[in-house]
Amino acid sequence: MIEFSVITIFPRMFDAILNYGITKRAIQKKCIKINLWNPRNFSDYNNKKIDHKIYGGGPGMLMMFLPLFKTLKNKKKSKTSNLVIYLTPQGKKLNQSSVKYFNNQKHLIFICGRYEGIDERFIYAHVDEEWSVGDYVLTGGELPAMIFIDSITRTLPGVLNSPNSFIDESFYSGLLDCSHYTKPRKINNLSVPSVLLSGHHQNIKKWRLKNALENTRLKKPKLIIKKINKKNNNFLYI
Repeated sequence: MIEFSVITIFPRMFDAILNYGITKRAIQKKCIKINLWNPRNFSDYNNKKIDHKIYGGGPGMLMMFLPLFKTLKNKKKSKTSNLVIYLTPQGKKLNQSSVKYFNNQKHLIFICGRYEGIDERFIYAHVDEEWSVGDYVLTGGELPAMIFIDSITRTLPGVLNSPNSFIDESFYSGLLDCSHYTKPRKINNLSVPSVLLSGHHQNIKKWRLKNALENTRLKKPKLIIKKINKKNNNFLYI
């Protein structure tokens, strides 16, 4: 089981993953545990204040050191292997390979910044790693935290109904996924590829590999450079 803990001033945002879908089932199966820690509950400032103006001037507010520190001090498990992560555009970018890395962790603690971020001294003293979901700015770390939790959870044993489901998905093998179809067989003069209706499993497997390579070549060609090998070279159009 992986335990996720999130330091956030908006814990109700996480109702979306606590009460729905795969993450809800993973909690029920005890594959994961999610804790939500609000730093306002550990603030000694008036009105439970957790932010202040930035030294040196400039627009916006910054989350202060002490409320974050006291939250971590009171909640962090001393006898457990903890990995404290600050979610920021300046961090390493999440991809499928790094999802596998997180699978080996016991307790992930996500710091969700707001406003202009958090005091640099807290990052220096108490953050183990900085991570990002992309090269763009969001209003807070809550959505990235949910993305991390969802992407990690779905790869854990016992979470998905089919244990091989995530292995066939885009990026897991280094390629995009192949195209998929369901009923009806024909709609608006568009038909399902005949090979998928043939029942010939070997031909279907070859078609899916060829289609996955073609999807990758057209949509994310840089992945091909990393993945191409002698076995699948015959299916690649250059």
